[in-house]
Amino acid sequence: MNRTLVSLALVPPFLLAVGCGSTTQTATPSPAGPVTTAPVDPATTPPPTPSAVAAGLLPPTSTKEIEVDRPIDTQPTVTGARFGEHQGFDRVVIDLKGDLPGYTARWVPKLIQDGSGDPVDVKGGAYLQLTITPAVAHTEAGESTWTGGPIFQAKLGNVQNVVKTGDFEGVVSVGVVLDRKAPFRVLEQKSPNRLVIDIAH
Repeated sequence: MNRTLVSLALVPPFLLAVGCGSTTQTATPSPAGPVTTAPVDPATTPPPTPSAVAAGLLPPTSTKEIEVDRPIDTQPTVTGARFGEHQGFDRVVIDLKGDLPGYTARWVPKLIQDGSGDPVDVKGGAYLQLTITPAVAHTEAGESTWTGGPIFQAKLGNVQNVVKTGDFEGVVSVGVVLDRKAPFRVLEQKSPNRLVIDIAH
C-alpha cells in the first residue's frame, strides 16, 4: 500500500541516512515528481518498459556511493523535506530554493551532528548520509528554513527516520535511518528543484 508524502515540517519535533567504496553510481535526472503507484497484480501486469525504468518507477538496484560535484555561484536553500512509501521502495524528497547543488550519498556507521561531532541518538540497521554542498538551511538572519526535527519519524517499508544532521559552513547534511542496508538512487528533479532519494525495501 502506498502512503501519501508527508511534510517533515509537520512531524512533531520530539522525534529525531550512503554505499561504501570508491565506485560511484551515476545520479539519474527525472522529470517526474514523487511517484504514486497503485497496487499491482503480477498475474495481469506486463513486464516494466524501459520508459518506466527511466522514470524511476522501479526499485533501485545499486548500493554504490554517489558523488556529484557541481560548483555554483549562489548556494541554494533547503526549505523542507517529505517522505512516502511506494511499491518496492521508500522516497525522501529534499526541497530546494535555488540551483541544484552538488551532493554525496554514502553509508556511514552512525549519524553525527555536523559542527559539534555529537552522535545522533537514533537506532537502525543501516544509515545513509546525504551531504548537500554548497547549500544552507537558514536565512541570513540565522533563522531555520527547514523547520521541525531534527528527528522526523517515518516508519515506512525500510526508512524509519529522517534526520537533519547538519547546516554548517555551506553544507547541509541529512541522515536516513533504515531497517536494513538496501539499494538506493538519487534523482534530480526540477520546477521546483529538489533531490529525491529512493531506497529499496
